[in-house]
Amino acid sequence: MASFNKVILLGNLTRDPELRVTPAGQSICKIAIATTRVFNDKEGNQREETTFIDVDSFGRQAEVISQYFTKGKPILVEGRLRLDQWETNEGEKRNKLKVMLESFTFVGSKTSNNENNSEENYEQHTPPVRNKKKDTSSHADFDDNADNAPF
Repeated sequence: MASFNKVILLGNLTRDPELRVTPAGQSICKIAIATTRVFNDKEGNQREETTFIDVDSFGRQAEVISQYFTKGKPILVEGRLRLDQWETNEGEKRNKLKVMLESFTFVGSKTSNNENNSEENYEQHTPPVRNKKKDTSSHADFDDNADNAPF
């Protein structure tokens, strides 16, 4: 049986990120985001429905989120759903659906990330782009002439 588990959410952080590091050195960041759906009810009145979603991230992504995001900032997350199940001390069974982050995107204008009277600008908050070295050694015999194409 085939299955597919993918979530894409755009919302605002409801609290500051909570970063922890395990004894093994793994970074874990917990965030919560709010998404709001605006719709018209049966009487034609405009209504809002807000959903609060817990998101867990790991590794370098957890560290970046913890460093550059604060309560109220927008974020786009992609991930998968996971159901956590546990039993309380009183013996009650509990469960919670959350998102396990696979990737995220900075959202908003450059000035929206500068609202907390910081001297830094948006570019300083954006992770650096890594330059990939081109390996041209295997292409030494390549000729850009389209007449030599084998197809």
